[in-house]
Amino acid sequence: MTSSRIRILVCLTDNRPEPWIEGLRAALPEAEVENWAPGAAPADHAVVWAPPQQFLDDQPGLRGLFNIGAGVDALLKLRVPPQTQVVRLDDAGMSVQMAEYVCHTLIRHFREFDLYEAEARAGRWSYRKPRERRDFTVGVMGLGVLGERVAKAVAQFEFPVNGWSRSAKAIDGLRCFAGEAQFDDFLGASRVLVNLLPLTSDTRGILSRETLLKLNGGRPGGYLINVARGAHLVDDDLIPLLDSGQLAGATLDVFDVEPLPAGHPFWSHPKITVTPHGSARTEREASIAQIAGKIRAMEQGAPIAGVVDVERGY
Repeated sequence: MTSSRIRILVCLTDNRPEPWIEGLRAALPEAEVENWAPGAAPADHAVVWAPPQQFLDDQPGLRGLFNIGAGVDALLKLRVPPQTQVVRLDDAGMSVQMAEYVCHTLIRHFREFDLYEAEARAGRWSYRKPRERRDFTVGVMGLGVLGERVAKAVAQFEFPVNGWSRSAKAIDGLRCFAGEAQFDDFLGASRVLVNLLPLTSDTRGILSRETLLKLNGGRPGGYLINVARGAHLVDDDLIPLLDSGQLAGATLDVFDVEPLPAGHPFWSHPKITVTPHGSARTEREASIAQIAGKIRAMEQGAPIAGVVDVERGY
């Protein structure tokens, strides 16, 4: 650690700052930790969620900007000081939650539990012929910390699993595709599509009619699970594909406008399951411990994981 006292500011939009401040003070007793207010004294590091531009304008000397979620797209819309390192959470308890969510959604669809539930509500005892896992290849878009954990969890249930990422990866148990050149092959070989991509200028609107029509080799029966960002999906393209039977259904946890507005057609469509951006929530204690460890490492000049390439957006 340096001899001077480290100063940390907390700026959390739509989140209570007090528990984070208390936790950071306990984890870093050698640091001064305060909630941000306009005109605050210069800080070395900041812990943020969706801060206003004024915050960054007030703090041009920040060395570390620590985001309390995995997605940093809101930060990258702002003018970040050039010397400031943007740092995302590596996991902090989110990957196991995401794996739970995706596996639950996948199995509910594969085993047709939604149809059994509807039959039970109507007082009907019904039987459905078992389906073959080999016919339900799952394609995971995005193979970062969350995507890899999800893909491996799905594979434990003996579904075939494909993975697609921007750069080539080799992961045991997965058939990996990479880059634009292999994107169509990945879609064609996948029936259930799980989106875990970061939101960048290249991925905005990637879940479009053109993309979704290529699922399952162009045959009807594809299924979409979007747990990344709402702006990945072209909303107007989804419902026609569901109504035509090209897609069997969709589970959406994220939306372009949140909360999802009253009266939006996604609320009432029988083939869409809506959840309120809860597939993986930040676990505060684990996040504070991770952020504190990274601040200590930065102060000692050691490398840290999770530094965002601002040009690439992740």
